[in-house]
Amino acid sequence: MATREELLAAAGALGTPLYVYDLDLIRARLERLRDAFGRHFGVSFAVKSNPNVALLKALAPLVDSFDVSAFAEAERAIAAGMEPERLTFCGPGKRPEEIRRAVRIGLGELVVESLHEARLADRFAGELGTRQTVLLRINPATSPRAFGVNMSGKPSQFGIDEEEMAAAIDALAGLPNLDLAGFHIYSGSNSLSHEGLAENFGILTDIFRRATAHWGQKPRKLVFGAGFGVPYLPTDVEIDLAALAAEVLPGIDALKAEPAFAETELELELGRWLVGPCGWLLSSIIGAKASRGTELRICDAGFNTHLAAYGMMGSVIRRNWRIANLSNPEGPIERYTVVGPLCTTIDTLATKLELPATSLGDVIAIENSGAYGLTSSPTRFISHPEPREALLDGGRLTEVSESLLNHWRLADN
Repeated sequence: MATREELLAAAGALGTPLYVYDLDLIRARLERLRDAFGRHFGVSFAVKSNPNVALLKALAPLVDSFDVSAFAEAERAIAAGMEPERLTFCGPGKRPEEIRRAVRIGLGELVVESLHEARLADRFAGELGTRQTVLLRINPATSPRAFGVNMSGKPSQFGIDEEEMAAAIDALAGLPNLDLAGFHIYSGSNSLSHEGLAENFGILTDIFRRATAHWGQKPRKLVFGAGFGVPYLPTDVEIDLAALAAEVLPGIDALKAEPAFAETELELELGRWLVGPCGWLLSSIIGAKASRGTELRICDAGFNTHLAAYGMMGSVIRRNWRIANLSNPEGPIERYTVVGPLCTTIDTLATKLELPATSLGDVIAIENSGAYGLTSSPTRFISHPEPREALLDGGRLTEVSESLLNHWRLADN
């Protein structure tokens, strides 16, 4: 893991706000994942979690596939060296032109989330003189427990309702330019519950069995939405992968022992778990004041740089993330409200946050910021400078910023 000294050096070299991603830590987490689940599962990285091209270039040879949620993400993946046939394309609102382009480049699997999408893909494949491989996304009728975000068990834009999957499978069979290769389910995300995650694997396995039995063919691929969470809060505990695998894999062993699934490729789709804990948003303290008995510290990274850390990305109640004072880690503990620089009352990062004494110029680190950070945030709001991005690889720092919107262009004098 990146050391305090390495992060401070990065902030000194590139300024703040700055996202830093640790490639060594990503590789180590991927090795842990393969040790636990690699007996049966490949790994599909969800590009939307962090689409930085330099990061994707490092990940491309390490994972089995990339999952993209827009055609522009497919272009980013290909620019990073990922072959089109190793891409899956999810998303409930694919534009017709995106579907046509996906078919034209020979994208690996188009994940159809409605019969409308399937018919468009069939039409475009016919016009282009090819057959497009597809996966049918199924939305379960049952939601797993203790998931941060649930996409199943309710009306949803994602996939075909489980109750309608048999009719959808039959309809796909009537589309001559589509090649149904299997099924895809992603029913929830950001769970730290061992019981909930194990339950999710059971739900998915049962649905895959029933879908396959109705289809009457052997699926070539099944995608399991992992839903593995990240310990954002100080009280959160990280998933014990080995213990989870010990509970889950006997059921997968039984699935693979059945003739219909013996040769089926299984993939875990995940993004947050792999890269989230491997990134930090570094921010400098640019203001300090006391107001009506509260010590305020103003940092240069507002919610425009990290919407999720500010509690504005699906959180009902904002809670303090894990934040460290890199400049003064051994100082006496004091209590602060930490806010960003934006001219709005809602730009609050943390309240009643206990930190080592924090002064002007100190650099703080918002942990678990490697996923759903920069590109999930409204960086154009109030025209503050966008954060830079950097990779740490074997202790070597490389800037990988893709945009420097609102960095000042006027002469210093």
